[in-house]
Amino acid sequence: MSALGRHVLVEFYGCPDNVLDDVADVKNNMVLAAKEAGAEVLEAVFHEFSPQGLSGVVVISESHLTIHTWPELGYAAVDIFTCGETVDPWVSCNYLKRRFSAENMTAREIKRGIFDYNVEHKTAAGY
Repeated sequence: MSALGRHVLVEFYGCPDNVLDDVADVKNNMVLAAKEAGAEVLEAVFHEFSPQGLSGVVVISESHLTIHTWPELGYAAVDIFTCGETVDPWVSCNYLKRRFSAENMTAREIKRGIFDYNVEHKTAAGY
């Protein structure tokens, strides 16, 4: 059995509201989190909501990092999805916990694209 990717679902709690509502800083931190883990950043798109909060995606060669914030609650939901063996999503996760000054964090990893693969016959089983 092998997996194509690792998807870490993260919730940050107890973050200062100003940290989660500054689109330029959040974008910068998300890009740096990807780079810290060794990912190749291709593009970053972020959107500010009114009166507060933001959503964004950092597209990496290995997949993506996404975020949605609720500054008024000190909460951010982050997904870090990486494919291949070279990028560790937990490096990005721990980097963001520090950068967002989160008091608490919950996270779990889900293996994506799990299947048996027969290289000799180029077939995948287990769908």
